[in-house]
Amino acid sequence: MRQHLLDSRRLVVKVGSALVTNNGAGLDHEAIAEWARQIARLRADGREVALVSSGAIAAGMQRLGWATRPHAMHELQAAAAVGQMGLAQAYESCFSQHGLKTAQVLLTHEDLADRKRYLNARSTLITLLELGVVPIINENDTVVTDEIKFGDNDTLGALVANLIDADTLVILTDQLGLYSADPRRDPAAKLISEGRADDTAYEAMAGGIGSSIGKGGMITKVRAAQRAARSGANTLIASGREPDALLRIASGDDLGTLLYATATPLAARKQWLADHLQLAGSLVLDDGAIQALHDGKSLLPVGVAGIEGEFERGAAVACRTRAGKEVARGLINYSSPEARRIAGHATHEIEAILGYLDEEVLIHRDNMVLL
Repeated sequence: MRQHLLDSRRLVVKVGSALVTNNGAGLDHEAIAEWARQIARLRADGREVALVSSGAIAAGMQRLGWATRPHAMHELQAAAAVGQMGLAQAYESCFSQHGLKTAQVLLTHEDLADRKRYLNARSTLITLLELGVVPIINENDTVVTDEIKFGDNDTLGALVANLIDADTLVILTDQLGLYSADPRRDPAAKLISEGRADDTAYEAMAGGIGSSIGKGGMITKVRAAQRAARSGANTLIASGREPDALLRIASGDDLGTLLYATATPLAARKQWLADHLQLAGSLVLDDGAIQALHDGKSLLPVGVAGIEGEFERGAAVACRTRAGKEVARGLINYSSPEARRIAGHATHEIEAILGYLDEEVLIHRDNMVLL
């Protein structure tokens, strides 16, 4: 499977806070310069690279003299505002030494949840790549709130890979890759060389949480690989401290852990639906409705046993089993008050119940993605 990395023409590279800031000691200009050199080599080889970089908050913490990551949102936002200046300057300076221009792109979930803004972000990023510019992408921590946070830049890296139809997502971290168990606690733990991104066993292997500097951990990287695989992107998790890591990965060397995609990539609109991190509400479906969805049918009101949350017409909602497992998500044709009134009823009864008929189905199959 590593031979596919040789053919990757568009890559997303994500670097974590611990690497960017040398474990919180401040921006590691040496490491940033090294990544710039390697990305310049990849560009010269005809490959397009988008860089998702953590480090703004950690860099701001160092500049402000804070030893531990704050919890208050306004303090995190202040640290991001301070740190983002130095982070952007460092990347611009290092890439310019190789004749490459950079562009700063700050995103929130709202940018990708709104279809128009999603398409605008996609268009901008692809245009930058075609112009030979290296986009430096980060979550917009200065304005983000709990409701719209991506939560970690591993997830953001996967969303960007889906957004620009990347072939490969490379996640550089301070670990060699994914192990069969936590190598810090189990000396018998073995490095996983490669496997299917959709293998749920890897989530159990990952476990754990992030460092005091970053927010993620190996579990977020495994889940990012699962998300990236929906658009057909393979994910490589490797140590960013390995010499020439990016160049060796791109040449197919046996470095880190490759979690490869196996499913047919989702259509663009359905990929956008699958990438929603926050949903407006949920529909509880009966067994017949769930089977109908798997048979390629639209969701009818008669198969809905319950409505959770408050939402407007056109909102993205989850479709769940009675046990709470999400089986699909889609754009609903009725608001939550309307949906509650028609749930469990046949289509021909909608007009009599509501006094009007907007759509014959609650969610059309073209506006739905199965999970």
